[in-house]
Amino acid sequence: MSKSADPERRPGAEGGPSRRRVLGTAAGAGAAIAAGGGLAGTAVAAAPPLLGTYDVVVVGSGAAGMTAALTAAKQGLSCVVVEKAPTFGGSAARSGAGIWLPNNSVIKAAGVPDTPAKAAQYLAAVVGDDVPADRQKAFLDHGPGMLSFVMANSPLRFRWMEGYSDYYPELPGGLPNGRSIEPDQFDGNLLGDELARLNPAYLATPAGMVVFSADYKWLALTAVSAKGLAVATECLARGTKAALLGQKPLTMGQALAGGLRAGLLGANVPVWLNSPLTDLYLENGAVTGAVVTRNGSAGLVRARRGVIVGSGGFEHNAAMRARYQEQPIGTQWSVGAKENTGDGIRAGQRAGADLALMDDAWWGPAIDTPGQAWFCLAERTLPGGLLVNGAGARFVNEAGPYSDVVHTMYEKDTSSASHIPAWLIVDQNYRNRYLFKDIAPTFPFPDEWYDAGAVHKAWTLDALAGAIGVPAAALRSTVDRFNSLARQGDDTDFGRGDSVYDHYYTDPSVLPNSCLAPLWLPPYYALRIVPGDLGTKGGLLTDARARVLRPDGTVIPGLYAAGNASAAVMGRSYAGAGSTIGPAMTFGYVAALDIAGKL
Repeated sequence: MSKSADPERRPGAEGGPSRRRVLGTAAGAGAAIAAGGGLAGTAVAAAPPLLGTYDVVVVGSGAAGMTAALTAAKQGLSCVVVEKAPTFGGSAARSGAGIWLPNNSVIKAAGVPDTPAKAAQYLAAVVGDDVPADRQKAFLDHGPGMLSFVMANSPLRFRWMEGYSDYYPELPGGLPNGRSIEPDQFDGNLLGDELARLNPAYLATPAGMVVFSADYKWLALTAVSAKGLAVATECLARGTKAALLGQKPLTMGQALAGGLRAGLLGANVPVWLNSPLTDLYLENGAVTGAVVTRNGSAGLVRARRGVIVGSGGFEHNAAMRARYQEQPIGTQWSVGAKENTGDGIRAGQRAGADLALMDDAWWGPAIDTPGQAWFCLAERTLPGGLLVNGAGARFVNEAGPYSDVVHTMYEKDTSSASHIPAWLIVDQNYRNRYLFKDIAPTFPFPDEWYDAGAVHKAWTLDALAGAIGVPAAALRSTVDRFNSLARQGDDTDFGRGDSVYDHYYTDPSVLPNSCLAPLWLPPYYALRIVPGDLGTKGGLLTDARARVLRPDGTVIPGLYAAGNASAAVMGRSYAGAGSTIGPAMTFGYVAALDIAGKL
């Protein structure tokens, strides 16, 4: 998936019409049929029973949807949130809740040397021409105001993730110390009975501890680092204090979703759970409501002013992934909320919307562990590990931005050199030193990982090569070469450690390059790496005001989109930690302001 590839063309389609043209024609036809009234794409349809009428209907209760609903309510508009799941929070609640948001008040108060000019220069360098400049500008212009609004209208407070570098800090305007923030500790008691309906975290916080996203890099080093031990002690102290105060401490995505929901409770915005979107409702070419299934029956929720689609991506829709994305792909490799099956995207398309970036996702190397894939952050970056392809050769800077690693896996995957799956090779020295997922140093990998083929173990590299089906001589040669580079501290093959970003999830005690250490202590392990994701990043094409566009560039009246239901403002790249949530919240805010006539 090169950056130059047409996102709406598929391999083997040369000479035929592009997917963009085909979808555009179909979507335009659907809009023409629906213009007379009724469900999107339906020629004759009586209106379903009326469930209610509001100024604004928001689809989805993730970060985008709840920010949009809170903004609409505080502009004096009546609003309802309809949510497919039996819980609220979506993928945001499952996440680490990093938020990439240049020039916001939190980082400015911390003394981060950001400026609008630096941010614009950096974002343009990262995104390139994949996203119009006015949409990039809208994100940068409105992001700080969005955050200040959320803090003024909810219990949420935020912390700077000091040291979490922008993903390309060497680019013009990049900041090596980072722009990302995360939610501060939030007391779940503020939610009352709603706390039981919060979507659970992807990885539960250890019992008795209060852990922030920025702590995990140090918790991985607890066995080998004094600072790691100090951070673990601080996390335990926070948990003890919260318990003594009778609090139910939430952090990361749990805090973000919980805090936004508390804001909606204070603004008297209803959130209808178990109420999936069935379709959009159109009258005279304008979206005037949403058809949802509630209590087992379809009904219409009318929107006087607009519908904001914040229903997430399509990562758990196998048919859509097969249609739009490269193979091999697997819905089980995604860590996005399981309800994200593209409902809002498909409804928007039936209403005449254009689509973009449908072949892309918020990629990251993942281990296909039983039950739920594990999205690798520190594990592939810590010294003493390397990635190899099916030929037993290295092929990428393992410590680079996670989306880049998977882009490379797809770009280099061929019949002569398979890169999917790839293999993370580590030794016992690595396992003795570092936390792996939630498995403590020296502890064995679970038996079910071995049974599923997610991990293999052998006392020699030759035996390990045999177990994973790669040439033994090639694997030995690759590890020998890697060890030589590690000892000299300079990865002249792939530049691991050249960027400040590469050193975030590493071990500062390892010198001369904290990213690199040789493999020398048997047994050796190989973990099966697949193209995982945090969610898809393609969806409804929107303008700088979050309005959904048709293929001819005209606006569909009454229809807005934000978050992963819309094509990402980051294009095919990833500016920094929280490049999903920061824009999602910002464009939810922008959509509501536009509906209220406040832009």
